[in-house]
Amino acid sequence: MPTSTDSDQLSALLRATAAGDRVAFEALYARTSAKLFGVCLRILGQPGEAEEALQDAYLAVWRKAERFDAALASPITWLAMVARNKAIDRLRADRVGRASTAIDLQAELADENPNAAALAEADAEGRRLRRCIDELPNEQRNAVRTAFFEGCTYEELAARSGHPLGTVKSWIRRGLLRLKACLER
Repeated sequence: MPTSTDSDQLSALLRATAAGDRVAFEALYARTSAKLFGVCLRILGQPGEAEEALQDAYLAVWRKAERFDAALASPITWLAMVARNKAIDRLRADRVGRASTAIDLQAELADENPNAAALAEADAEGRRLRRCIDELPNEQRNAVRTAFFEGCTYEELAARSGHPLGTVKSWIRRGLLRLKACLER
């Protein structure tokens, strides 16, 4: 259970976030993301969906931190409510049949304190991934980058590019297959 000091510190981080302080937002995320992920996971039951809901929750916190009122709720209660609402929104969207198919990318969580060997390995893997992405044909490269680095759905990519949905899905599928083959070499 959070102590009064924890609550005061989280309140201060929320006030700083409301003022646009990115460092405070990062600190808020570091201190609360595990708990909020648990809230999302309990509601959604799938880690990938819970991660998406958690991301939506923190985007909402960044945009609406000024709405936090310590007189109405503790900071962790307010944050949990935001996460819960985003998870329920995602659950409802799935129940009514989501119009767009989200592209799921499971990212590995980085160690908070990576050692030099881990940093060197991550850098080498990053270079290898960039090299493999650069080897893709232009349409596949652009589709994969936009989907995974900007978080666009297939439908959004099709609308942006002016190409049919099936074409965009094919580009991404073929691009991912080529990336896999390249990374396995």
